[in-house]
Amino acid sequence: MITVLTPNPAVDITYTLAHVTIGEVHRVHDVALRAGGKGLNVARVLAALGEAVTVGGFLGSGAGRQLGELLDGTGLTQAWVEVGAEARRTVTVVHDGVATAFNEAGQPVGASAWERLAAQVGESAGPGDVVVVSGSMPPGTEPDQLAAVVAAARAGGARTVVDTSGPLLHAAARAGADVLKPNAEELTGATGASDLRAGAGELLAAGAGAVVVSRGEDGMLLVLPGAPQPRTWAARPAEQLAGNPTGAGDAAVAALTRALSAAPDRPLADVLPAALPDAVALSGAAVLRPVAGEVDLDAYERMRTEITVES
Repeated sequence: MITVLTPNPAVDITYTLAHVTIGEVHRVHDVALRAGGKGLNVARVLAALGEAVTVGGFLGSGAGRQLGELLDGTGLTQAWVEVGAEARRTVTVVHDGVATAFNEAGQPVGASAWERLAAQVGESAGPGDVVVVSGSMPPGTEPDQLAAVVAAARAGGARTVVDTSGPLLHAAARAGADVLKPNAEELTGATGASDLRAGAGELLAAGAGAVVVSRGEDGMLLVLPGAPQPRTWAARPAEQLAGNPTGAGDAAVAALTRALSAAPDRPLADVLPAALPDAVALSGAAVLRPVAGEVDLDAYERMRTEITVES
């Protein structure tokens, strides 16, 4: 079973206009609504690959109910922890090929909500399962609250993948997350290390099982524990792609999650290096789609055999 948690989901609202002039009133006729959040992007990609996925996290009132309705009929099983806080919204205005986004931060959730989420994960997670935590956290989230969710999944025997930023990366590492998936900027921001291998090594020393770093058009870096120093693999795409990079990292998380789910008894050192071509190719397939959470499956199949991996 694969469970993807989005602790800070949003209702994404997109307005498409012929032109925008600041200070004027605009009538909007083209409005698109979508359930948003990095974890939901991960879940959509997994579903497109044929995986059964349960999505969860915190679902607030008002817009939160709308978000749940937007997910009805998508094939994703929903298991949210309901909270009283209003769900956040994001508004994107698209005109002349330019997108301008206004993203709300969301509302804080109480300690009891985090306790309920950890308990829910602990009750549902079992050996062979994979639990993913992806995206931003509600304002005021304490590192120990995320760590408790990761620890609950691991206590049940599940493997864990965490894609977040800042001090929460260290918290997930201390809780023993199997895979951390920051991008290069997030890793540098969390560790202060300009060298990506050194930054990944810091998270491994804190307790993470593996660190996979997204490097944009340069591909991905996988770092695993080793002696006398961590072992590294670099995976690079065969071509440079133009498009929307917003969901590329989420697609990579989906690829890594799928690989872990397919080989629950194999060590990370066997599974993750072999999964790098899939992760890089699926990221590229996401860049080719206009909306995060979608992938070009034909391009994915073509590119996955062209990825080079060096250890």
